[in-house]
Amino acid sequence: MATTHITTTRSLLQYVALAVGAVFLLVGILGFVPGITSNTEMLGMAGHHSGAMLLGIFQVSVLHNVVHLLFGVLGLSLWRNAKMAKGFLVIGGIVYLVLGFYGVFVDQASAANFVPVNMADNILHFGLGIGMAGLGLFLGRVTAPARRVA
Repeated sequence: MATTHITTTRSLLQYVALAVGAVFLLVGILGFVPGITSNTEMLGMAGHHSGAMLLGIFQVSVLHNVVHLLFGVLGLSLWRNAKMAKGFLVIGGIVYLVLGFYGVFVDQASAANFVPVNMADNILHFGLGIGMAGLGLFLGRVTAPARRVA
């Protein structure tokens, strides 16, 4: 009696979701590392008063870093399923586009800037939003089906 094994091939979409998740996880961790993040002694829980700067450019807070960690965990959790990987990239991209618009329209010196974000964050958030959603939609058009191997 022949045994049939089913192997699943992964699509480029899935590997992109994995890579994006891994980068988010890394960035979330690095946001707490002195030397990579300057002024870690000024790392606030949330709000525009946090003086910590990831790579000396991006304003971060504990909340901001935790959001990156959560996106990383999501990406690493959802990449194995093509439909979930696409959802992670597209919905995550939309979230980052909204965050980009939020950063542009919120008064950066006000309490409403609770994330916190600065101009560099805004540019990055727009880039992430366009990149993630675009890759999710473009690569999600075709997913790799499972193959039967006898």
